[in-house]
Amino acid sequence: MARRRSRLPLTLGAIVIVAGALTAAFWPQPTLVDLGTVARGPMMQTIDEEGRTQVRDAYVVSTPVAGRLLRVEVEPGDPVIRGETQVAVMEPLNPAALDISSREQARAAVAAAEAALRVSQADRNAALANQDLARADLDRARQLAESGTVSAAALERAQRAARAADATVDTAEAAIAMREADLDIAQARLISFDDQGLWGAIANDDHAIPLMAPADGTILQVIQQSETTLGAGTPIMEIGNIEGDLAVTVALLSTDAVQVSPGDRVIIENWGQPVPLPGVVTRIDPFGTTQYSALGVQEQRVNVLVDFTGPGEDREGLGHGFRVELRIVVWEDTDALIVPSAALFRAAGGWAVFVVENGTATTRPVEIGHNNGIEAEVVSGLSESETVILYPSAAISEGHSVAQRAVN
Repeated sequence: MARRRSRLPLTLGAIVIVAGALTAAFWPQPTLVDLGTVARGPMMQTIDEEGRTQVRDAYVVSTPVAGRLLRVEVEPGDPVIRGETQVAVMEPLNPAALDISSREQARAAVAAAEAALRVSQADRNAALANQDLARADLDRARQLAESGTVSAAALERAQRAARAADATVDTAEAAIAMREADLDIAQARLISFDDQGLWGAIANDDHAIPLMAPADGTILQVIQQSETTLGAGTPIMEIGNIEGDLAVTVALLSTDAVQVSPGDRVIIENWGQPVPLPGVVTRIDPFGTTQYSALGVQEQRVNVLVDFTGPGEDREGLGHGFRVELRIVVWEDTDALIVPSAALFRAAGGWAVFVVENGTATTRPVEIGHNNGIEAEVVSGLSESETVILYPSAAISEGHSVAQRAVN
């Protein structure tokens, strides 16, 4: 009997320990979550896109006439001065280099002009013969009129015929002058410089055409460097002022371009140095172009021009056609109430967050203003310093017990 009594406390103790262990094992544990804080501070909403630098007013030097371009000696990066630096030299093109069809047409035109001149000369000879006959008739009519043999009317007809013959001769002389001019024009088209002495006289150094720099700046690129024969208007090189006229062009989606306005602040990053460069939007093209993304998706893009606003020495080394990344600021506030965007989720057609109060999750509808994907502007529904759950999962519901996950 005494033994049974001595075992009773041990049994009861074991039962209590087992019950406590089972209770602790199956007691609901708080869900570990990441927590964030609602705070006040500066916030901005930007449109991020990749852009290219370009000289805003680049000059393309082209051939003024058809001719032979001598080898270009200047190199990209060389400085030039407007009207002083010679960037290229041309020589006149040999006009004898006609194709066969053009040459035969020119020869036919010369033959036609010579034949027309002979016709005009024959017409003049006929007019001179008629003139001699008319003058002889007039002399006889005057003699007969003095003796009273012919009437005054006959004398007048003879005078009129003589004047008409003189006019016909003048017309024939003018026609000959016209035909001679036509012949000169046709022969000019056949001027040949196959005579090396004549061609050398025209193509000597005195007749070389120097091409001078049209503006102050730097040689951006040489399009045609080797000696060759070019037609009029062929591009040779491009000149621009990198130090004072460098800008950035960016092709925005049309849905993003409508949010941008001239004067918007721009942050230029990842251009090769760790310090961002300031800029400002100066122009938005009024038309869009169709482009295709790397995945083959058709997009409407609008070109936007951005000017640098900082001193030129801050972007030393940046040239024409360099890649940069831009953040165009379309909205910013220096004292906004901010909640992490990761805390937001959709509820009842609007936005909501889980606010943690005394270790318990409480659903709170909120009104959101601007959202840049990382931070969101709180219009109403939250107060500064409140704690919210980040990345809320479907396992969290109203009144759920939560605890902060340990940060490694």
